[in-house]
Amino acid sequence: MHLVIFEASRWHSMAPLSLNRPVFTLLSGTSTLLEKQIQHVQPLRVTLWVRPEMVEFCRKHVIPTLSVPTAINVPLDDEPAFLSSGRTLHFSQFPRPTDPMVSVDEGNLIRQAYVKMPGLSCEDAMQRSERWLQLLDLPRTGDQTRMPEYLWDLVHWNEEAIVADASQMTDRPRPPADCKCHVIGEQDVIVEPEAKLSPGVVLDASRGPIVIDAGASIGANSVLQGPVYLGKYSSIAPLSYVHSGTSIGPGCKIGGEVAASIFLGYSNKVHEGFVGHSYIGQWVNLGAGTTASNMKSTYGPIKMHIGAKQIETDRRFLGSMIGDHSKTAIGTRLMMGSYVGYCSLLAGSDLPPRFIPSFTFWTDEGSKPYKLDKAREVMKQVYGRRGRIWDEEDEIQLKIAQNSAAQVE
Repeated sequence: MHLVIFEASRWHSMAPLSLNRPVFTLLSGTSTLLEKQIQHVQPLRVTLWVRPEMVEFCRKHVIPTLSVPTAINVPLDDEPAFLSSGRTLHFSQFPRPTDPMVSVDEGNLIRQAYVKMPGLSCEDAMQRSERWLQLLDLPRTGDQTRMPEYLWDLVHWNEEAIVADASQMTDRPRPPADCKCHVIGEQDVIVEPEAKLSPGVVLDASRGPIVIDAGASIGANSVLQGPVYLGKYSSIAPLSYVHSGTSIGPGCKIGGEVAASIFLGYSNKVHEGFVGHSYIGQWVNLGAGTTASNMKSTYGPIKMHIGAKQIETDRRFLGSMIGDHSKTAIGTRLMMGSYVGYCSLLAGSDLPPRFIPSFTFWTDEGSKPYKLDKAREVMKQVYGRRGRIWDEEDEIQLKIAQNSAAQVE
């Protein structure tokens, strides 16, 4: 089967994380949305339809990670193709369609379609052309996957995603026999080789699986309550508490208390402080004592602000959505339903606004633009601490994020 994964016109709903990456590269459970689609559809070849500015990103960072032949922004040919939104979230094997069909979301947004339509292109999907809208005339089928509309949907469903991913793992190595830790529900604790578990660690899988990837480490007397995923070469500081529904991507340093949150990768929250029901991008640093509240004192539903748009989330638990390269000073207090864009710096002692646009420098004197030269200098220093060199690709991504933020925020 030929699988075509498209971003279409709704990529901005996953901001700030989608400002500088395709939506299908977002982490859910133990893998990305793209990896789940390939695993559950099992295509013979893949085509990615993305924004033009994301082509090089996919060529450099996405295609090398895939084991199936993959093209970018190539129109359909004479072979029938299964079109699937990049926001699609799979939990189980997907039955392959054999006849033309379409699955539609609210507002007549196309979720999936199986069609033979040579020449249909990425531009048709992005612009919702007349030819693209012809897909709505196909026989309609029920939804067999989920379609997150916003980042917080991925947060809300993350516990289920970890359970589903772990249940399909055929290789399930157990904790080492000489491990001086306390394990509850050992059959649901998966510890990859080279992971390090310090004395006194509690791995509680009584409510769901715990997956600890290769090279990860957990400090003494920390508690992980499943479902939890700890990514490759990430570390948990001693005396930390990681609650259920949390996924920590590769190369993160985590401490304090984290609940039902997703860290995309290479981010630091090493010190005390609470982060709940949040989605944190890459290369984020949360200063000591930073707390991201996830509930109103009135227990009511939380509203999210993105630019001038106010969104009724219908969630009673919702923390912060924080874009790549953003940072908070010590003692920062983020209110529930906060949006912090790409490459912003929060350095005030008061409560920050719940909407912080990208490239913002916020202090007690208010918000002002975060100068690009200064932001770039800090990014380079952060990379240097991890042994990475700032290159031309990073410069391009910085400009893409800047342009995308201008459209969304």
